[in-house]
Amino acid sequence: MLDKETIRRNRREFIKRATAAVAAPTIVPASALGRGGKPAPSERITMGVVGWGMMGPGNTRNFMNEKDCQVVAACDVDKAHLEAAVSTVNGRYRDGGCAAYSDYREMLARDDIDAVMLAVPDNWHCLMSVEAAKAGKDIYGEKPLARTLREQQAIVKAVQENGRVWQTGSWQRSVDNFLKGAEIVRNGLIGKVSRVEVGLPAGHHDFAGTKDKVAVTDPPERLDYEAWIGPAQMEPYIEARVHKNWRWNYNIGGGQLLDWIGHHCDIAHWGMGWDDTGPAEVEGEGEFPVPDAMWNTATKYRVECRYPDGTPMTIAGGHRDIRGGTRWIGEDGWVQVNRGHFSASDDAWVKMKRLPEAERREELYYSPGHHRNFLDCIKSRKPTITPVDVAHRSAVPGHLGLIAMLTGRKIQWDPVKEEIIGDEAASELMGRVYRGPWAMP
Repeated sequence: MLDKETIRRNRREFIKRATAAVAAPTIVPASALGRGGKPAPSERITMGVVGWGMMGPGNTRNFMNEKDCQVVAACDVDKAHLEAAVSTVNGRYRDGGCAAYSDYREMLARDDIDAVMLAVPDNWHCLMSVEAAKAGKDIYGEKPLARTLREQQAIVKAVQENGRVWQTGSWQRSVDNFLKGAEIVRNGLIGKVSRVEVGLPAGHHDFAGTKDKVAVTDPPERLDYEAWIGPAQMEPYIEARVHKNWRWNYNIGGGQLLDWIGHHCDIAHWGMGWDDTGPAEVEGEGEFPVPDAMWNTATKYRVECRYPDGTPMTIAGGHRDIRGGTRWIGEDGWVQVNRGHFSASDDAWVKMKRLPEAERREELYYSPGHHRNFLDCIKSRKPTITPVDVAHRSAVPGHLGLIAMLTGRKIQWDPVKEEIIGDEAASELMGRVYRGPWAMP
């Protein structure tokens, strides 16, 4: 893994150049274009996609809408999902060229694939990401970075050691109102920040419409359930906790806290300039279903963090005093951002599209679009707007918050060494034992 000072220096040098021009698409000479104005094959980024559940279809369509990207392969362990993926890709290109895979390793072995899009349950993030990096693929991976902190650290190491471009699905950094909010805070318009609030969803949401399908049954023939469980612990098949609703089962996902930490906490870090650090101490409390419940993740939670500079941050779901989104509170004002929402103590900030250039003493990374940014960075080999180390640190408060809730103790964290201090039992919860034959990379 690269040392942290090198990472900081590289990012500082890059962001100095990261104005609107930094992410400008590569210009392809007219002589190099193929038919219909599309880039010639030598100029195209070829992509394989893994996972066709919640995020996979949308991500794939966004990439297919970019002329210099061509999806050439799809992978899923559910035959129905795989058929839908292949049909969608072939329907877009009308060439029947999308290859189908049920084993991601076979897809990664192809030398003619430049990048992969991974949209799989959290239990699979680490193994797939590490193997993709070692196979020389650039990676668009969903948040949170992984199911555990140890897995996240393994992904960061693999991506950096293999020189891969990584984009996290924390797409809010590529949206104007979040950029404006972070710029206002980073440029000191609200004064010294006294506290940060991050409001996340609570409860469980039945994304798949399967909450009543709670009987233990044999898996459907179309689903390779053994492969779907992968390195997680084997448990009986229940339809209500598989596709889309797996996030409400700690064996596979991390509940609302970890499902959303990579969004609003990511924006909180961006506005505070905390991409290279993390909290020094974390404590939390939550309300949990009974341990053997079908959905066992926390339904209500509150996590209190304190950062090395003394600034407190509250992360909460199901508490009315913490509004949804990210809120920075300073000595001279406040800013609140959420999806489709921007409010502030100064009406002038609400009305402007972006902080005027003359007031931008600190320039933040501008992205023309999250998927576009990834493709541009594959070509330039520059960091994306949500690189792997940033994704890792954005999720750390959520992981530590869950550990604090499970142990009932305040967690002391060393953000430089990335270790829990003086609590062996809590440190063990930074990782977990893999089910054979799978092993932590």
